[in-house]
Amino acid sequence: MSRSIAVWGSPGSGKTSFAVKLACAIYEQYNAVVLLLSADMITPSLPVLFPHRKAYELPSVGVPLSRTEITPDEVIRSVVTVKDKMNFGVLGFRDSENKYSYPTFDSIKANELITVLQSLAHIVIVDCTSEMDELSQAAVQRADTVLRLATPDLKSVSFFASQLSVYADAAYKCEQHIVGLNVTDNDVFMPLEDTKAHFGGVSFTLPYCREIKQQMLDGELCRRVSDKKHNAKMKKIISNIM
Repeated sequence: MSRSIAVWGSPGSGKTSFAVKLACAIYEQYNAVVLLLSADMITPSLPVLFPHRKAYELPSVGVPLSRTEITPDEVIRSVVTVKDKMNFGVLGFRDSENKYSYPTFDSIKANELITVLQSLAHIVIVDCTSEMDELSQAAVQRADTVLRLATPDLKSVSFFASQLSVYADAAYKCEQHIVGLNVTDNDVFMPLEDTKAHFGGVSFTLPYCREIKQQMLDGELCRRVSDKKHNAKMKKIISNIM
């Protein structure tokens, strides 16, 4: 049976890098078929994750979303494969694409895409947008697990103070979200404990990892990291959600 995981959080909370690392770790640990969907149309993730590939080499998930009917074959053609990861793939939008590049799709179409993804993979992970577009809303509502990321700073606190009430509907299952802090910058003055106290119920804290920061800059996020602290934390997160 397929399992779906949604990664949602405040702007700048490292959702994409976390989602990629989570997907890779699950793939390696469980030898599972894993698909990662990046929902962002404002800042497409494919050119960030695969900067060394030409735009025309990267298929877009916008294509199946624009069809009258989303078929498994069409979705498979939209998967970006990763070297040395046979049963691992990424879907997202290409460089220069935006919300006007394809016909507007609704929640029905978003749910249809997720249903097809679940038919193709053991694990579907969706890297959601902070503002919860149609794809992100469908992913969060359908997810078996929602991981809500925050950073230990006032900007993240302000975001959730403003936005959590918008998603108070029971369909978003906010009370069931697994809350985590992601330290994305090596700033010794970050109010880590104060932020934990503010959010309450923080299940995990990912320490700053310079290696991941470098991988993001190099377009190599799908590579393994040697950081033992990060790997141990990720392994614990996976054991709690799988």
